[in-house]
Amino acid sequence: MTVGLTPSQSERRSWDRSLPVLASDLIDAGLGQVEVLVEYQLPLTSKRADVVLAGVDRRTGGDAYVVVELKQWSQADLYEEDQKLVLVEGMPGRPQLHPLLQVKGYCDYIADFAAVLGGHHDAVRGVAYLHNAADLDVRDLYDFVQDERTRMFTKTRRGAFLDYLREQFAPKAGAGAADRLLTTAVRPSKQLLKLAAAEIKNREQFVLLAEQRLAYEIVLHHVEKARRAHSKEVVIVSGGPGSGKSVIALSLLGELTRQGRAAVHATGSRSFTHTMRRYVGKGSTRVQSFFKYFNNFTKADPNDLDVLICDEAHRIRENSSTRYTKASDRTDRPQMDELMAAARVPVFLLDEHQVVRPGELGTVADIRRHAESLGFHVHEVSLDAQFRCGGSRTYENWVLRLLGLDGDSPEVWTGDDHFDVTPADSPHELEALLKSKLEAGYSARMTAGFCWKWSEPGKDGTLVPDVRIEEWGWSRPWNVKGDRAVGEAPSSALWATESGGFGQVGCVFTAQGFEYDWNGVIIGPDLVARDGRLVTVRSASKDPALNRSVSDQQADRLIRNSYKVLLTRGMVGTAIYAVDPETQEFLSTLIERAAVGRPPQA
Repeated sequence: MTVGLTPSQSERRSWDRSLPVLASDLIDAGLGQVEVLVEYQLPLTSKRADVVLAGVDRRTGGDAYVVVELKQWSQADLYEEDQKLVLVEGMPGRPQLHPLLQVKGYCDYIADFAAVLGGHHDAVRGVAYLHNAADLDVRDLYDFVQDERTRMFTKTRRGAFLDYLREQFAPKAGAGAADRLLTTAVRPSKQLLKLAAAEIKNREQFVLLAEQRLAYEIVLHHVEKARRAHSKEVVIVSGGPGSGKSVIALSLLGELTRQGRAAVHATGSRSFTHTMRRYVGKGSTRVQSFFKYFNNFTKADPNDLDVLICDEAHRIRENSSTRYTKASDRTDRPQMDELMAAARVPVFLLDEHQVVRPGELGTVADIRRHAESLGFHVHEVSLDAQFRCGGSRTYENWVLRLLGLDGDSPEVWTGDDHFDVTPADSPHELEALLKSKLEAGYSARMTAGFCWKWSEPGKDGTLVPDVRIEEWGWSRPWNVKGDRAVGEAPSSALWATESGGFGQVGCVFTAQGFEYDWNGVIIGPDLVARDGRLVTVRSASKDPALNRSVSDQQADRLIRNSYKVLLTRGMVGTAIYAVDPETQEFLSTLIERAAVGRPPQA
């Protein structure tokens, strides 16, 4: 038996108890040559399955894989009679996802993305092994056993577990099967926009993993609870870029509409909502009506909706009045109050590091404080896994340190097998790299800090090349300002998704909420390196929102958050160029230049 993929230090204590139990079981079953892949990282994510057993299928002679979710629980019960949520002794207060639902998600995900499996879901089986629990202490959990991806064993059924393992694997070396899984090509990720329409109109398209699925089930649980008790339940889901917040939102919208619930999706982003209406609601005004803006609920009747899904909730503003609001309709009522009043279950999905405009106040603390002041029950779920940035949690943490957003100093980027980071020596090199990725079959976009004016199109109907870097004789236009295309350049809301968007430089307000494979970022003179750290230069910003009413401290945070958004749009890699020479040199010392040319995913 070979053990690979050594667990991290923080997880070692748990494995010191769990892994020897599984190893002993394999040996006692006569399967000592089965490979044990510990903490197997799921493709394109930072999420890890506890163990994947790899060996020779006893029945077919082919490769066999069993995902094992190891739980040290000694007792667990269903949470409020919900078959998909459990309460665990020693982990009070907050429900956990049923371990069989968790392992089933891992099986489905591996089958979807590991090309070696050919998309065959029966090629991967799943087991939850509660090796410290007796049957009587977890008996309610057995009701969820459904198929070969949802088997469960306890210490009471150790003998049955050994028989199960013998049924799956021949007593032969599993090294070949393990190597094929670890080196397999990865199938293309399920792009949000391509599957969102089918998700809402037809059936479930996305596989939700671990905390994603927990958040989804908690929302559905409290929707039913609010219906029965005529109560108000507020759910907050927080997570970094790419943690799956919008996937959860669209999965919920699809499931709730299929159940006949009154549910809508809302954001504070014109680009995101417009794109959802265009792609998801194409040809259906009914589906388009599911997508709203936060300021659409000023006159909504209380609890008119069953569920209001507030995606990108970090964009919530102090109130819904804008410069276009009629004087007679203006109100000081908090926008958060309007959103909470509109539905029995308001759901807020947010990333606190993506507040980029003055007047935005969607933080976990703000939402919880307001809900509790009204006497509402609040339920919070934190998403700790990353599904954008190639699954590189390491990269997101590196960006937080680079920008000084987590209190730590910048550190050298030492690499990640799942994500590429490279400095570009000039804007020409940056653009050429992105163009080569585009030609290789990737999606790619270039963005920049708001350090150049943003002009209206010229009299000849062309975009003005406002983003100018004189040192290199390089200039490009910003993305289109408005809702109409200009020549081959798409409207602002479609810059990130239409093919014509590559020719323009995107700003933070256009890029926020979207993703593409390769991400190019121009760091403008509003963020410079001095004395080993990045400092903001407010006077270099051209953002009209940073007016006199915004303090220097607020401006500093907003500029840093803006670059956090820009630097975390890519799923495969990011290339960075800084206009300021000292900053460019600083970044070059932090980023180890490596060959950047990963072939398109299979």
